[in-house]
Amino acid sequence: MSITLTPAALARVQRFLAESPDAIGLRFGAKKTGCSGWQHFADLATDERAGDSVYEDGGVKIYVDMMSLPQVDGTQIDVVKHRLGDQFMFRNPNANAECGCGESFTTSADLA
Repeated sequence: MSITLTPAALARVQRFLAESPDAIGLRFGAKKTGCSGWQHFADLATDERAGDSVYEDGGVKIYVDMMSLPQVDGTQIDVVKHRLGDQFMFRNPNANAECGCGESFTTSADLA
């Protein structure tokens, strides 16, 4: 599987990268937190770390650490209009449930 960017997300990330000369791509993953167990994170990557899986979409490198990969593999990253601004949205095929506020998710492995 892989991590992909919609055209809107690709344009947004490319703009962030153009504004940050030290960045080499997007760092994406999940961390243990929230009321459902996992929360997505996305930030600019400034280095490649041991154990990273590296995907490329539209010329943008996406770095995922090995602990996050089982939770986020196959995710499509999008940007959607929300109220007065835009925000990243994650279409994650591994997420079985989300908390009420939509900030965290649970996977089938968490339910086992």
